[in-house]
Amino acid sequence: MAKLKRKEYDELLQPLQLELAAMARWVQHSGQRLLVLFEGRDTAGKGGAIQTISEHLNPRQCRVVALPKPTDREATQWYFQRYASHLPAAGEIVLMDRSWYNRAGVERVMGYCSETEYQQFLRQAPVFEQLLVDDGILLFKYWLCVDQEQQEKRFAERHVDPLKGWKLSPVDLKSRSKYSAYTEAREAMLRATHRDGAPWTLVDFNDQRLGRLTLARNLLDRLPDTRVDAPLPELPKLKGKLHREHYDVLKPIESFPVED
Repeated sequence: MAKLKRKEYDELLQPLQLELAAMARWVQHSGQRLLVLFEGRDTAGKGGAIQTISEHLNPRQCRVVALPKPTDREATQWYFQRYASHLPAAGEIVLMDRSWYNRAGVERVMGYCSETEYQQFLRQAPVFEQLLVDDGILLFKYWLCVDQEQQEKRFAERHVDPLKGWKLSPVDLKSRSKYSAYTEAREAMLRATHRDGAPWTLVDFNDQRLGRLTLARNLLDRLPDTRVDAPLPELPKLKGKLHREHYDVLKPIESFPVED
């Protein structure tokens, strides 16, 4: 199947982003709390999917959470503790670029946690998530799927593109040869944590544009009716003459040079 062209993608994306904006108004107006987890292999497209959701939303309402490696202090805490402080309050949307499922993925495969810690996580994660759902949080968990051939192409792009080089970490390089191990870890994670109250949804991201559309459509379709009977405020015409900028103390710097 041919990949989605940019023009067609943009045409299909625009109405979805209007729906996402309406959804955000509904979350704010109704006081809902929306939490979306984005998980998947390196290069799957988590960042692009998150940008698709958040691009036209108010950053004061919609927060992206991408936590770094735990500090020495955080490493001594209950595993879920540092994530709990980032949960949404009323009217907020939180999009997690990786989440507590690091323990079931990279930590498991790369040996960053013990067997005891791993097994404890698989037991506690469904309980933790059920507590969130029982308290009224709207929780969605997405796993972005990508074949190894496509993953290698994206790694190669990152290796030569100075604008994407920051995405290629030493851990990514070590993980390249562990594709099958990550598959096994994912399947074990799904068996332990795919529950009615907090199910997983897998989305094919071999074509990232198509994957973004699929994920956004799925998210919108699974939310309640997000229409809000609250019209936007009117914008009356100002009276009198409109002013130009006036400068006394400082003036703007010279504009970027462009050809006429």
